[in-house]
Amino acid sequence: MTDFPPYIIDSIQRIFAMGGVAIITSLLITPIVTKLLYRWRIARNAENDPTLAIEGHAEKINTPIMGGIIVVITIAVLTFFFDWERRFTYVPIGVMLLGACLGAIDDILGVFAGKRRDRSLKQTITLAKVHQNKLMRVWYWFTVPYAVFKGFFRLFGSKPGKGVHAHEKLMLQFAAGAISAWWIYLKLGDAWQSIYIPFHGFISVGFLIIPLVIGIVVFTANAVNITDGMDGLAGGMLIPTFSALALLSWKSGMDELAILNAITAGSLVTYTYFNIKPARFQMGDVGSLALGSLLAINTLAMNAMAVLPLLAFTFYAEAFSVIIQVGGRVLLGKRIFKMAPIHHHFELKGWSEEKTIMRFWLVHIAFVIAGVWVGLH
Repeated sequence: MTDFPPYIIDSIQRIFAMGGVAIITSLLITPIVTKLLYRWRIARNAENDPTLAIEGHAEKINTPIMGGIIVVITIAVLTFFFDWERRFTYVPIGVMLLGACLGAIDDILGVFAGKRRDRSLKQTITLAKVHQNKLMRVWYWFTVPYAVFKGFFRLFGSKPGKGVHAHEKLMLQFAAGAISAWWIYLKLGDAWQSIYIPFHGFISVGFLIIPLVIGIVVFTANAVNITDGMDGLAGGMLIPTFSALALLSWKSGMDELAILNAITAGSLVTYTYFNIKPARFQMGDVGSLALGSLLAINTLAMNAMAVLPLLAFTFYAEAFSVIIQVGGRVLLGKRIFKMAPIHHHFELKGWSEEKTIMRFWLVHIAFVIAGVWVGLH
């Protein structure tokens, strides 16, 4: 048997140990968070939720949301005290917390806030034509592009009139992506201005890395958010994804990132245990936007951009199903799927929720294994 150098053994032991500590820590946090969610009634309701019409989904009403905050707290606390390394962990944690704050605001407004007023493009143009005040008419004409922007992304919104609107999410996620791009382009060095292509080598992209990073962070955060629609679905797929990232980052010599990914996977084990049907709580935007952002930036930080479509395959497939559905409705006037995201399509075709989730898990794990194999080359 090959003898590994002591420093390699120590590194592996620390990674596994921190994953175990994350499981224990999140287990200790869970009863406290659960009690607060039930006491404050931060729970799912039937308003503006078409998925509750699916057979068996009505029982999800009054299930607490924001359970993902257990994972966020565990990651932030353990990283700060045991894995803080200015070069590799402070920006991922900052971006994760920014996504968590955005998600928490959306979750809370979605439960407690009334319907928000939202001026449409048609109303904006009408006011620009007929308003008595000339300065206001100029102002309304000036805001027409913004109204177009809002109207386009309203097509992708799931809670019209409540919570943070889709275009507002996008702008804040753009800010998180911009922070990530600044960090990678200016702080991590020239090597991160090239993309590593497995089996080929590095391709220099220079300044183009900035829009690429922003786009990947925004898209991945939304992909995880979209996937979080069934008990255990998102959490069960994020565990192998972050476990794979822990392995790949360790192989690349980035122990801090490996530990961060192991902590994330460990805390997700606890979350998913309680999220499997019947769910004790659901992830909510606070968890899905935070973990989607963290998934993107951790992959980018280890220069594994080319592998991300495999490691996040099912999340991306869910996101593209929504884009295809909206495109079909707008351009063709008909639905492509029975319901989007695509996991609900399979439910409406007769698959049980458990069958859908387990098959999605298995497909996702297969692509993650492929991603690890590709990432090691």
